[in-house]
Amino acid sequence: MNIEQIYTGCLAQGAYYIESNGEVAIIDPLREVQPYIDRANSDNAKIKYIFETHFHADFVSGHVTLAKKTGANIVFGPNAKTSFDAITATDNQEFKLGNITIKVLHTPGHTMESSTFLLIDANGKNHAIFSGDTLFLGDVGRPDLAQKGDITERDLAGYLFDSLRTKIMTLADDVIVYPAHGAGSACGKNMSKETVGSIGDQKSTNYALRADMTKDEFINEVTDGLMPAPKYFPANVKMNKEGYDDIDAVIKRGTQGLSPAEFEEKANDTGALILDVRHQNNFVLGHIPKSIFIGIDGGFAPWVGALIGDVKQPILLVAPEGRETEVITRLSRVGFDNTIGYLKGSFDAWKNDGRDTDTLRSISAEEFATEKGDAKVCDVRKDGEYSSTHIENAIHTPLSAINDYLDTYKSDDNIYIHCAGGYRSVIAASILKSRGIHNLTDVKGGFGAIKKTDIALTDFVCPTTL
Repeated sequence: MNIEQIYTGCLAQGAYYIESNGEVAIIDPLREVQPYIDRANSDNAKIKYIFETHFHADFVSGHVTLAKKTGANIVFGPNAKTSFDAITATDNQEFKLGNITIKVLHTPGHTMESSTFLLIDANGKNHAIFSGDTLFLGDVGRPDLAQKGDITERDLAGYLFDSLRTKIMTLADDVIVYPAHGAGSACGKNMSKETVGSIGDQKSTNYALRADMTKDEFINEVTDGLMPAPKYFPANVKMNKEGYDDIDAVIKRGTQGLSPAEFEEKANDTGALILDVRHQNNFVLGHIPKSIFIGIDGGFAPWVGALIGDVKQPILLVAPEGRETEVITRLSRVGFDNTIGYLKGSFDAWKNDGRDTDTLRSISAEEFATEKGDAKVCDVRKDGEYSSTHIENAIHTPLSAINDYLDTYKSDDNIYIHCAGGYRSVIAASILKSRGIHNLTDVKGGFGAIKKTDIALTDFVCPTTL
């Protein structure tokens, strides 16, 4: 028996490859499926099952394409309804895989079809669970994404409480826990950076698994402090239920190299969003006017999903040369399949063609400390980051909701903008500039650099409440 976790850091997502005696199961695969096929071929094994823990909201699974290419059966838990052929398993149904057994434990709460897959080894011992978004390390799945009809998030939280206590916490302490996500995912709020744990560890450290916790306490704690779900989540759920284009077709459509003239014409004809994915330092020095920056080397796909929202939006790319296919692939992971081309030669080709360009003023933290004075300072970090420590009198305008704070950015103000390290502030600034707000100065290195200056000694406060 071989179990391999295939973890994708930019999505904080874990897929799983399980092989036993020449048969393979894949759990929660990513959109690009060829690596799973190649791995099975190298093991002289056949992919027999594709297990889906639930209808994922934060990424598009590769289940449909993988089934088409391998003939493997897709397996969902109870209550799942799809537009493609799939096995809707019953609670406690077992599937043989080589010398091992995978048992379906229906664990509703995150969603109504959510299921945990229990791996029973060749000796009949419970070895591991693949818990999807039911149980994370340090947290449990948020219960607000599958509200429908009369079912509320508190109802779902109640189902989740029952699922954890009747299906998960009854397992032996040495059973390994393989979750679908780790820290950084929007599917929970308190996830550990670790990606593999055990039932025993979670019973002793996970706030939601306290033995003395009442159902009402669980519901209150699990539903407290939930951030709004990213706008692209419903579209991803729909694609996972109904199917989608093969990723090869998506890549072929997107990898159309365009000259500056062709690029501009296509942007004008289609209303495409120009997405610049180069490093933020390059964007600061020069970019196409009204383009949006979301760098490929940061938290790319989740920020695209959160800020662009509409997965059908046509997109034209300004990317580092040679990385266009990578960018299109990563966009497709979160359902953005409508990339219609990229700027051949990247931004240098645009600039060398004599076309209009724009820049963003960016200064060091030391320069900021010198010239700040009484100027308006906007902090685009998350709520928890801002609440922990921030510049005195800084205005909190979190990036995830930047469009809700446009009134804060007046065209006649002198505004300094920062995040934690310099990535998110440039994203925010690009969005603001695309809306005609140009009186911005980015603080390079963000809060991490700012707190090393004199400002940290005089202007910072650490309030208990804000």
